[in-house]
Amino acid sequence: MKIKVYLLSAFGVSKDGGNLAGVVLNADFLTDNQKKSISRTVNYSETAFVSSSNKADYKVAFFTPKDEVNLCGHATIAAYSLLHQKHLLKSGVYKQELKSEILPIEIADDGLILMDQALPIFSEEILIKKITNIFNIPESIILKTKLKSQIVSTGLRDIFLPIINREALFNLKPDLNKMRALNKETHTVGFHAFTLNTININSLAHCRNFAPLYGINEEAATGSSSGALACYLFRNKTLKNINVNKLMFEQGYSMGKPSKIHVLLEEKNEAIKRVRIGGKAILFGEKEIEI
Repeated sequence: MKIKVYLLSAFGVSKDGGNLAGVVLNADFLTDNQKKSISRTVNYSETAFVSSSNKADYKVAFFTPKDEVNLCGHATIAAYSLLHQKHLLKSGVYKQELKSEILPIEIADDGLILMDQALPIFSEEILIKKITNIFNIPESIILKTKLKSQIVSTGLRDIFLPIINREALFNLKPDLNKMRALNKETHTVGFHAFTLNTININSLAHCRNFAPLYGINEEAATGSSSGALACYLFRNKTLKNINVNKLMFEQGYSMGKPSKIHVLLEEKNEAIKRVRIGGKAILFGEKEIEI
């Protein structure tokens, strides 16, 4: 039996950017072992399997080449972008059944897929000497931002690292072993380095993401970190006179994989009440796999 896998780039500015994901539709009859085998053959970080649900509009399962995971942001964007592009879903709010919960998904009129994140948790600041030891950089390129490196989470704990400009950001060459050690020590996923010196005038920040503890030396688009970064900037009063319900972040340019991630914050009385990330996916190919 042949299974069709759609190949998409989520968050990409072009098909060369973003994070790659496979999507299989009508996956009701596939076993977990078959899904795992398909994911190994596709060999992307995640493949999404869409099937019917008696609890929600669709059931979506996410498999890496090794195992099933509870949730994957970029594969979710890919799956619902595909359903929209195939005219299987119109714009609107839907429910998706996941392995352990049911979550809302919104498809905007322009095809933007929107996902909710947890409200932010602001944790400890990181000593600047620990940062400069990992990146072998002068303290000045951090201090001149007048911001501090801090752990923030909207679901995953990341260390946020402000950098003075794009040139300094592009020149970062972290010692991955030292980074892994600090991530273990602080129980964080990785580093999300950023500068407010952007390429696109409509972007708020230009970013790079490093997560070597989880086998990702650098990632082209990180939705979870983008939502947390928006919250960090909101708390640090960087978003004054900016529409917080329409933020955009750049990432992946240093890898030749240009990406953009949308973030929508809702606030009341200077408190964040809702965090959503959004993106589109580009369908660039199909693959048939024999099972």
